[in-house]
Amino acid sequence: MKNKVKVYRAMHDLTQDALAQALGVTRQTILAIEKGKYDPSLELAFKMSRYFDTTIEEIFTYE
Repeated sequence: MKNKVKVYRAMHDLTQDALAQALGVTRQTILAIEKGKYDPSLELAFKMSRYFDTTIEEIFTYE
């Protein structure tokens, strides 16, 4: 699954660590998601979309 997590994180001037703390996950989880090595749970995807005030579909694209 492709994603724009890194783009949204940059737009909000956040480090991986800051985003991880805000979402209640580890920095390694954010890194793995950004690199496409890990697909987040539906709950985490919803948390991200709420945090960035956008839709899940805007952040994640299913291939």
